[in-house]
Amino acid sequence: MFELIFLGTSASAPSVSRNLSAAMVLYRNYRFLIDCGEGTQRQLLKSGLGFRRLNKILLTHGHLDHILGLGGLISTFARWETISEVEIYGGRWALQRVQLLMKVVFMDEVPPISIIYRELEPGVIMEDEHFVLKAFPVIHRGPDCLGFSFEEKPRRPFLVDKAEALGVPAGPERRRLVQGESITLPDGRVIHPDDVLGPPVPGAKLVFVGDAAAVHNLVDVCYKADALVIEATYLEPEKDLAKQHGHLTAAQAARLALEAEVRHLYLTHISRRYSAKEVLAEAKAIFPNTTVANDFDRINVKKATAFV
Repeated sequence: MFELIFLGTSASAPSVSRNLSAAMVLYRNYRFLIDCGEGTQRQLLKSGLGFRRLNKILLTHGHLDHILGLGGLISTFARWETISEVEIYGGRWALQRVQLLMKVVFMDEVPPISIIYRELEPGVIMEDEHFVLKAFPVIHRGPDCLGFSFEEKPRRPFLVDKAEALGVPAGPERRRLVQGESITLPDGRVIHPDDVLGPPVPGAKLVFVGDAAAVHNLVDVCYKADALVIEATYLEPEKDLAKQHGHLTAAQAARLALEAEVRHLYLTHISRRYSAKEVLAEAKAIFPNTTVANDFDRINVKKATAFV
């Protein structure tokens, strides 16, 4: 299960109720901050998440409403000395802009915190025994725009009834079987993992897209996602304006969710020109299982037993 917390859901400029783009994904011992618009560090404090272990930052692209908060956040890290190292992942252009921002923050001084810039290409960013994090290309204004998919690895459930029928005792023997090892029982019988494990069960899948100008290239990567987060800056009556500025309408996002057979659609990057009710109405007419995200919304992304 992934936990997703929205920290900023406004488009381009903050509003009274919405801060600029930022979100946090929690998974086991990992904490990933996705984008860091101006004011994000206050949102982190207000949400109760704080700064502890916040050492991995993923950037969807290099526009200022998605990165400007890094100046204050990294400066705070450096002053408080609570984090010794932070990794910032993004496309080349985004990282170049962040490096310029850090020069403004620290001038000619050597930062008291280690800042590691990880230039990304589409593909696997990191992987462990439980999940894989991937980057994929997104079409928007400017180069090297990315989205991110968080996917739990399939697991084979342990079939207790079969284990008991075979006389496998509870304890380390069962744990070894789950880990893929064969065991030998006291009577000499060898029990293999296939004897007590069921077929693989897919894990949860969360797909996060920042700003985007098109969706035709996102269907495959979003397929069967349990949660899709994507922008909805405009409504259909202004679709030409959306195209001009490299953004999506709520209807475009909803059509992507429908085609990709996702379970739940979360819309963010909401413009002050519309009410959340208007955005939701346009999307729900196409894809009913839609939510317009608000700052500080918390969502548990679990694997569905069936898709709607």
